[in-house]
Amino acid sequence: MPEPPVPSPDRPTKRSQAAAYAATTRAIKVIVKPFYLEDQSSPSDDHYVWAYHVRIENHGSETVQLRRRHWRITDALGRMQEVRGSGVVGEQPILQPGEAYEYTSGTPLPTPSGIMVGSYEMETKAGESFDVAIPAFSLDSPHQAIRLN
Repeated sequence: MPEPPVPSPDRPTKRSQAAAYAATTRAIKVIVKPFYLEDQSSPSDDHYVWAYHVRIENHGSETVQLRRRHWRITDALGRMQEVRGSGVVGEQPILQPGEAYEYTSGTPLPTPSGIMVGSYEMETKAGESFDVAIPAFSLDSPHQAIRLN
């Protein structure tokens, strides 16, 4: 799946604010903030685009390297796609104890809402691999019907 252009500090985009989602696994905290990108979306063409900003914090005592990512992206009709790959945004960051790494990426959907969840495969200096949970987060646009439960 091709990734949409990512907003940059020198090219502001209109986006809707959303809550932050967080999860911690083995002292590695992952915080995600999704944003709907109105200027890159075309609801009349069933094309909705979100950016998501991720912060990974190493609160542990050992150095880790992010080796792989795995995403499950589900649209409003329940169609799920999986994305696996090496690193994130072309990098395999190393996080010393107390360090953090941040990046922004994005995803398009054919529906006005969806959900993403995933994991990062981390590796210690000793070569031990373990998965770190990426919290499930909601992709919501102003174009979705509001449902009362």
